[in-house]
Amino acid sequence: MKHRSPGSPSRGSGFTSLELMIAVAVAGILSSLAYPSFVDQLTRARRVDAIAAVSAAQLAQERWRANRTSYGSLADIGVAGVSGAGHYTLQVIASSATGYQILATARGTQARDQACRNLRLEVAGANFVYASGPDSTVGNPAPVNRRCWSL
Repeated sequence: MKHRSPGSPSRGSGFTSLELMIAVAVAGILSSLAYPSFVDQLTRARRVDAIAAVSAAQLAQERWRANRTSYGSLADIGVAGVSGAGHYTLQVIASSATGYQILATARGTQARDQACRNLRLEVAGANFVYASGPDSTVGNPAPVNRRCWSL
């Protein structure tokens, strides 16, 4: 009978290559299930960048209008054409004495946010309309608009 010394490895310790391959396969399956959810959460988090930029432009419009006879362009109100984190471009697509429209359009990797690629705020007097859509017509139905504009 052979005696092992206390420091020598035994045949039963460690992983076999089959066990290692199974562990890697399980990890791959779990990550492939979790990745789409992670990407969706990241897309929703980036949408907050657009909502914050539109809100800042809205406040700037109201400050501008308080001292003038009409609402202004982005240059007039001193707002950059790109959101804070750079995921959206902003533009004032209409402005008058009684209202304005601000459009936030996704750019870069955020442009994959199909249903909520464009977010538009329309202010007409005391009425606010929040719209969203895959293109600049922002024709999403009401439930999708709520999802796009919710934080």
